[in-house]
Amino acid sequence: MELKDRTAVVTGGGTGIGRAASLLLGRKGANVVVNYSRSQEEAEDVVREIRDEGGRAIAVRADVARDDEVRAMIGRAAETFGGVQLLVNNASFTHHIPLHDLDAVTDEIWDSLLDVNVKGMFRCARAAAPWMKQAGPGAVVNVGSVAGTTGLGSSLPYAVSKAAVHGLTKSLARALSPDIRVNAVVPGAVATRWWAGREAQMRRLAPTLLLQRISTPEDVAQLICAALEQEAMTGQLITVDSGQTL
Repeated sequence: MELKDRTAVVTGGGTGIGRAASLLLGRKGANVVVNYSRSQEEAEDVVREIRDEGGRAIAVRADVARDDEVRAMIGRAAETFGGVQLLVNNASFTHHIPLHDLDAVTDEIWDSLLDVNVKGMFRCARAAAPWMKQAGPGAVVNVGSVAGTTGLGSSLPYAVSKAAVHGLTKSLARALSPDIRVNAVVPGAVATRWWAGREAQMRRLAPTLLLQRISTPEDVAQLICAALEQEAMTGQLITVDSGQTL
């Protein structure tokens, strides 16, 4: 699929992987809707950078845990750019809790993580699907995690939420075919602000990876765009982790 002149909504598009994906989409000629919930300044910086490079972009606030805000965001994207063809479901968060500390995992933590990390992606896909079918064809990329594959992550609920994202990807690929392709990229450790305060741990991890490097947001963004472009692929989980899970 040619990305030029297509409209892409990137949730959590102001920071980390979302920022890198937004910028790369802009460079490929897509109209970019940079979603944010709290990181308004960062999202607006991304929009300015895309516009400075000659692209078209807007920043739109929406909490993916709220269906009314998600639908309003998709509606604004379609109104501004004449439709929506691409969705990058990137918005997610975590709680850092030792895996063995089951008593620290409260119902509130479970509910908040699943509401954003899983149901948020479903809400965005559901809201965008009619626009994608109308404009055709459409493509969705969900951002998963190797935590969802290995069960090891920043917390048990986070790992479970990402495993659910992987399952959601396969189910949406079936539900939205043949008009909309749905795939997931599955990053390992990525040098984002999630590692803030844990830089020493990241430096210890890097030499143990086959490629002896921590992935960058730009590495993941390249794979996101490739998955959006590849017209013969749907329902796939594509790992980018420098060999971490081999």
